[in-house]
Amino acid sequence: MKSHQTVEHCRTMIRQSICLLLSSLFFSSAVFAQDAWKKVDSGVTVELRGLSVVNRHVAWASGAKGTVIRTVDGENWQNVSISLSLPETSQLDFRDIQGIDKFTAIAMSAGPGKASTIYKTTDGGAHWEQMIVNGEATGFWDAIDFWDANHGVIFGDPIAGQFQVLITNDGGKTWKNAAKDLTQLAALPNEGAFAASGTCVSIAGKNDVWFATGGAEKTRVFHSADRGQTWTFAETAVAAGAPPKGLFSVAFNQHGLGFAVGGDYQKAKGEGLNAVISRDKAKTWNAAPALPSGFLSVVVAVPAQAKTFVVGGLAGSGVTRNAGLSWEVLSDTPLNAIGFADPLHGWAVGPKGLVMKYAGKRLVDE
Repeated sequence: MKSHQTVEHCRTMIRQSICLLLSSLFFSSAVFAQDAWKKVDSGVTVELRGLSVVNRHVAWASGAKGTVIRTVDGENWQNVSISLSLPETSQLDFRDIQGIDKFTAIAMSAGPGKASTIYKTTDGGAHWEQMIVNGEATGFWDAIDFWDANHGVIFGDPIAGQFQVLITNDGGKTWKNAAKDLTQLAALPNEGAFAASGTCVSIAGKNDVWFATGGAEKTRVFHSADRGQTWTFAETAVAAGAPPKGLFSVAFNQHGLGFAVGGDYQKAKGEGLNAVISRDKAKTWNAAPALPSGFLSVVVAVPAQAKTFVVGGLAGSGVTRNAGLSWEVLSDTPLNAIGFADPLHGWAVGPKGLVMKYAGKRLVDE
């Protein structure tokens, strides 16, 4: 009898030890997920979707109700909203922003027709000047990006069946169609883009630009290697076929490696393919399911890395350090946009004025 009790006691101790071990592993993982991002006070409560990380100290973010905020010390954020000096912009939703330095930024509002605008500051947000208004009544700008302080691109939904792509060579003062043949920008029925994170258009190097689409029967990524003069496209396996579904973001690094991500923004934790990878600057795409599973609105290449990309969206955020062979969940906090200055310094923005600073381990290639 004593021997039997001893055996049972040992079995009980083993079961308890296993439970404790599993519990330890679970909570350790949960703590890391929470610690990957540190929430900071943004000073605003509106939806933030635009984000531009200039360096480890300087970043700009933008959002609804004419809102713009910035940090110049990598810690504290200031409210430098356009609506503070120009109250008429309080109805505009600034879905994207491009920071040039701590004094200069270019913000883009999204909306039908004249609700799509560009404003610029050169004094840290104390004053803003309107650069351009969308003159197309049926137009809708989705995102901007810049190769340098003077050369940038606006991408918008189709007008008369063709995507709108405008180029500036003077820092945003003037814009013009760049495409030599506008038929190369022909859209499919119901095809459009998503002004969800300011990253449905992206640039790399000195001349490359891409944009990603959804809504139509097929998802597509367009590419230009000459700053928008000529275009090609390729289809991807991410599902579309309905207004809320498709590709929401695209990003490439200097090595020609890129990801496009998306899903269904009405289903944050929805099933289905949410990411694809290209190793040839968007000529071909292959499935690369990302973690966290579900809807992703942004993907960014981590600077100075050949294989490391970070994704995020309402599903949370994650990272691959080996070009999509495996993924690691960083957090389950819903967000809209992400940006990194280097493998250790990054920011994320999202709903209700959410701003988070990256506080995880260094994001470098495996």
